[in-house]
Amino acid sequence: MKSKNRIAEAKSILFPFILRLFFTHTIDMTIRFIIYGLLGWCLEVFWTGLGSLTAGQSDLRAWTSLWMFPIYGLAIFLEPIYDKIKDWPIITRGGIYTLLIFSVEYLTGWLLLNTVGVFPWDYSHSPFSINGIIRLDYAPAWFIVGLLFERLYELLKELNIDYID
Repeated sequence: MKSKNRIAEAKSILFPFILRLFFTHTIDMTIRFIIYGLLGWCLEVFWTGLGSLTAGQSDLRAWTSLWMFPIYGLAIFLEPIYDKIKDWPIITRGGIYTLLIFSVEYLTGWLLLNTVGVFPWDYSHSPFSINGIIRLDYAPAWFIVGLLFERLYELLKELNIDYID
């Protein structure tokens, strides 16, 4: 009878702990995924609006695609990378983010094109594009976005969005 009580006691302590650990982490990641996705949309709308401005379009038309939300949300996977490289020189960190963003942009663009037949962005008009999927002349922008991600991630940690008590 004593062993059954110990097992029941262990279950009553261990299972809620495991459930809380798993689901809290999942909820936290989901919240941050949504934040990254929404901010990515906002950045893209701002960027395309600037493109309209530089093209002389006074309506400042801007756009994005619903497909971009989960793509920008993938920034969640930069978090553990930042945790490992945060003490490295800024030029190295920015370069790593640029390469990672180019890789994700190429992979997701290729996957969307080859699985769904959708191409939310088309850079084929640029002499700096690779297969119309990425533009190498956007490297400075992605460098800056990667470093802005660091500040956002640190802010989210300060606001305890990485841990729900």
